[in-house]
Amino acid sequence: MTITITAFERSPDRGRGLARDMSVRWALEEVGQPYAVRLLSFEAMKEPAHLALQPFGQIPTYEEGDLALFESGAIVLRIAERHAGLLPADPEARARAVAWMFAALATMEPPIVERETAVLLERNEPWYEPRLPIVEGRIRRRLDALSARLGAADWLDGAFSAGDLLMVSVLRRLEGSGLLDAFPNLSAYVARGKARPAFGRAFAAQRAVFAAAPAG
Repeated sequence: MTITITAFERSPDRGRGLARDMSVRWALEEVGQPYAVRLLSFEAMKEPAHLALQPFGQIPTYEEGDLALFESGAIVLRIAERHAGLLPADPEARARAVAWMFAALATMEPPIVERETAVLLERNEPWYEPRLPIVEGRIRRRLDALSARLGAADWLDGAFSAGDLLMVSVLRRLEGSGLLDAFPNLSAYVARGKARPAFGRAFAAQRAVFAAAPAG
């Protein structure tokens, strides 16, 4: 059965590979599964056909036969459970990899996205300047804990897993902020993730959508 995912017709990330279909593309590339992509405009994302798949009108979605999923983390977990390469065979190591998936999305990502929202949408608000250092302080504390746990290892728990895929995807959102600069091992960790051939293929595929999108 062909896997079909949805993605932005014109991504607001301007081809930086930060839209949430990127982690799904990367997971599919890691496990060697072909997939089709249905591109959606912002208007189409609010239409009944898409809302039946994604009740919040977002991307990505995942369709495989009669199964339809939303939420990038749930989709990556589905891919990792069905195809070898993203979860260890050992049950305890597998559980730890899943825990790191949750940590990426539930612990690391929220303050990072909060910072993005402030920088992109709240610069002219009176609370922006006093609030930003508070948000960045929360991010630094999370980075400090993650850096200590990673140490000199290449990956979070032995071999590369879906936990690393999602963690690197989240940390990439800090590129250009300067916040990763104080954590050389995390910067190197992100670079290792981006150097994986599967990441390169996924990034090129998402970038090609942006390059093909009409200007304006």
